[in-house]
Amino acid sequence: MNVNLGINTGFALNRFSSPQEWIPLVADIFGLKKIQFTADLLNPSLPDEIIDEQVATINALTKKHNVVIEQTFTSAFTRVNHLAHPDAKIRDYWVNWFCRYVDISVALGAKSMGSHFGILTVRDNADPEIKKQRFQQNVEGWKKIADHAASKGMDYLLWEPMSIPREMGETIVETKRVHYIVNQDIALPMKLCLDVDHGDVSSDNPADTDPYAWIRAFAKEAPVIHLKQTLRDKGGHWPFIPEKNKNGKIIPEEFLQELEKAGVEEVILFFEFSFREREPFESRVISDIKASVEYWKPFVNI
Repeated sequence: MNVNLGINTGFALNRFSSPQEWIPLVADIFGLKKIQFTADLLNPSLPDEIIDEQVATINALTKKHNVVIEQTFTSAFTRVNHLAHPDAKIRDYWVNWFCRYVDISVALGAKSMGSHFGILTVRDNADPEIKKQRFQQNVEGWKKIADHAASKGMDYLLWEPMSIPREMGETIVETKRVHYIVNQDIALPMKLCLDVDHGDVSSDNPADTDPYAWIRAFAKEAPVIHLKQTLRDKGGHWPFIPEKNKNGKIIPEEFLQELEKAGVEEVILFFEFSFREREPFESRVISDIKASVEYWKPFVNI
């Protein structure tokens, strides 16, 4: 089993915005080579001239520091309704936005691009008929994006199951339903980006908040897993530091055993940490990520 460790660039959000900052951090300070790049560092809505300059800079620096952008993803600033928005014009805007993000991703050398599946408003989620309509619109939006991604030579798209019904994929059963529907008559596969900290805490099924149950259910469909320490309260995307590991659910040996039992041959575990803009978290970003890398280093390929 080939298990690789990388990092999602959400940690750099508004802290290390320049590629001259975050790329050396990943490569030289954290000692990692695989990157899941987030749109908050280069939003497709920016003018083409800026995007082209940034892509050229990122490509030069990743080559210099021997790191690879494996996938691209949305992040905190782009966690919006997008393809499930109530307004048709705004949904169309986001289809075009994602197609532009595909272009940027390909230019950065990424094999895939992904996001959450779609987010419903509270009102739309409360109306069964509108909810059904929004879901279908959401599916059709992803199929349009898949058409474009296939034409650009991408291998697959990714979607991430979330933790509440209006953000979709909140339970194992619901994720199976969504995943089956979206993969019917689509131009290229839509695979899963599992997250060990997601799942609906209000579910009656204990498996829905058990990261190992999610692995057993979906590991073969998930080439990517967002990795962080998770606690019983699902309170945050915690780093792998002693005070969190003490009561944390993610134990490397058990985690890898479940992947192996599920028949996984290859997977990338991307650290996805959310550090609050408060002290002491703000001052510990770099040291906590370094500690997390050291914690996982004996178990994975770096």
